[in-house]
Order: sequence, then C-alpha cells, then structure tokens
Amino acid sequence: MVRSEYRESTAPSNYNYRVYSPELLDHFQNPRNAGQIANPDSRARLENPVCGDILELTLKLEGDRIADIRFRAKGCVPSMACGSAITELAKGQTIEAARQIKREHLLQKVGGLPEASSHAAALAVEVLVLLLRNS
Repeated sequence: MVRSEYRESTAPSNYNYRVYSPELLDHFQNPRNAGQIANPDSRARLENPVCGDILELTLKLEGDRIADIRFRAKGCVPSMACGSAITELAKGQTIEAARQIKREHLLQKVGGLPEASSHAAALAVEVLVLLLRNS
C-alpha cells in the first residue's frame, strides 16, 4: 500500500473570493468570447516576458465596427478574466471608440485588481492596441 503524502490545505476553498472581485471571478469562471475567429480581419498576440502570461485577440469587422472579437489566454486568473472583459468592452464598438478603451475602463469592468495582478490589465490593453493598429 502506498502512503499518500498529500495534506489537505488549511485555506478555505473560497480563498480567491478574498483576493479577487466577484466580477473578475465571474469572467474567469464564465469567460465571454473565448476562442478564436477563423479568417479574422486582425490578430494580435503578446506574451508578458516577466510572468509568461499570453493573450491573443482576433476580430472580425463590419465596416468600421467590431462585429466579433475573441480571446485566447494562458496564464493567471486575472489575465484570463481580463481577456474576457476586454472583448466585452470592445465588441460592437467602432475601431475609433475601441481605441479609447483604457486600463481604468478594464479595471472597472473586472471590479479592480490586486496590485500584484496589475500586469493582467496592462497586457489586455496592450494587445487590444496592437490588434486595432493592425485593423
């Protein structure tokens, strides 16, 4: 018989609720616009060299309006949630209106971020800027 060295964590199972907002956790647990668009009008992907988080956005335009936008993310909970939230902020907007989306708008959408996770919002906004530059 093999003896398990596993020890149950003393942290409560809902420990993330003390760190992250309900809005952020909702975007993580129920991501919006996940995946990628086949034959997109624009694609952008960036990796945070410090933490290794990766975010990719693809979009489809109808005229100058963002008809569809999708994200794929690999990384921490905040990075994945920010990927979801940035697509909600941009979808349906004109390219010019989407260019006005700032870090503060994203932080408001996800209910704020702990200081240690601020890189997630920065990554999402930087990828959106790059995506729209390619449009």
